[in-house]
Amino acid sequence: MFHLGWFLGNGFGIQPWHGTYAGTSMTDWTKPDLYRDLTSSLERGGFDFVFIEDTAMIEDTYQGTAEHALSKGQMAPKNDPMPLVPLMVQGSKHIGVISTISTTQYPPYLAARQGVTIDHLTEGRFGMNIVTSVTHRVGQNFGYDKLPPHDERYARAEEWLDVVSKLWNSWEDDALVHDQENVVYADHTKVHTIDHVGEHFSVRGPLNTIPGPQRRPVIAQAGNSVPGREIAARNADTMLAMGHNPEQMKAFRDDMRARAAAHGRNPDDLKVMFLVTPMLGETDEHAQERERARVERASTPEAIAEVLWNMSYISGGEVDFSKFDLDAKMPDIVGNGEQSSMRQYVTGNEDKTLREVATGIRQIGDLGLIGSPDTVAEKMGEIMDYVGGDGFLFYPEMTRRTISEYADGLCPALRKRGLIRSSYEGETLRENLLAF
Repeated sequence: MFHLGWFLGNGFGIQPWHGTYAGTSMTDWTKPDLYRDLTSSLERGGFDFVFIEDTAMIEDTYQGTAEHALSKGQMAPKNDPMPLVPLMVQGSKHIGVISTISTTQYPPYLAARQGVTIDHLTEGRFGMNIVTSVTHRVGQNFGYDKLPPHDERYARAEEWLDVVSKLWNSWEDDALVHDQENVVYADHTKVHTIDHVGEHFSVRGPLNTIPGPQRRPVIAQAGNSVPGREIAARNADTMLAMGHNPEQMKAFRDDMRARAAAHGRNPDDLKVMFLVTPMLGETDEHAQERERARVERASTPEAIAEVLWNMSYISGGEVDFSKFDLDAKMPDIVGNGEQSSMRQYVTGNEDKTLREVATGIRQIGDLGLIGSPDTVAEKMGEIMDYVGGDGFLFYPEMTRRTISEYADGLCPALRKRGLIRSSYEGETLRENLLAF
């Protein structure tokens, strides 16, 4: 069997807000209803978790203005996802929620305290996706003129994780006495300062709240660069990875398992989840029609502008891709932002034009994830057999239509093949991740 996650790529932000199946999202994206529907439906489908993206800025690198971001609702407006998490799980009993938290934005004490608090409120179903932030626009909201260089940000994140881990362990397992007769709540000799003094942080501790159900919330990591892989290998319970073809996926997972083992960990404790966006249809023919329509839309000026906007963002806000000739060669630029994501556009595309890269077919063609639920389920099983595990992280547009397509269409097809869970074995998110 393998695990399933759902990547909420717009975060607690504006979801698809126009078109046939947008419903009331234009005005209701700030309310918890849609997100509660998502988690309860995905629990019915057997998903392990929802993975929430986040960033704290309004991007204006593209064309030197925030017009595209705000007129199209692209990554803005956006609310803080942390308060949403306890509301999301109210209609479910097992599925977890992983929220993004930036080491640039959150001091480690605040993050450790908030993480434990939400773990209590979700009864052990919370996880934290640790990122270093992408663009200078985020840094400028938190005291930086520019974000530090990529590798320096990851070195800082390593120390940040060390501090929050110490804080989560600042209460011993038997520190809680709960003696009502003698009026002793906790044994003060078993609650300790951490007295951390490092290159980037100085934190006394201890944490001023009791350990949560998981003690340490699930840790996720989304960076696929070498520094990102190393953080995941040392610290993560799960990680987001790009899925382009089975050979690349297997090589990535093998690399991560070797890195985890090198740090003295059981490689099975790190679940590598591959980001994919299948195209589902009532039949194979219907799915192919939907894919052809998507490819046609990808060549429109509006779709190209969206891709160029995204490339400008993930460059770290350093490159305005609107300035390049669409019919000239793809620029060889990586930048200081999401370097692995930028390399997906650059590597192997040196002989293509920027227009060809911006309109290129997604990875689902190579993976064969186009068809009816039965066709896609069978192909997913074949891919995981070859890769060796651990699961898929779906990244569709979030409407109630797509939720149903996955939870009530694809998941039953996977379940009847024995590829995904039919029940939840554990009480916490970590326990369910480690169940197989």
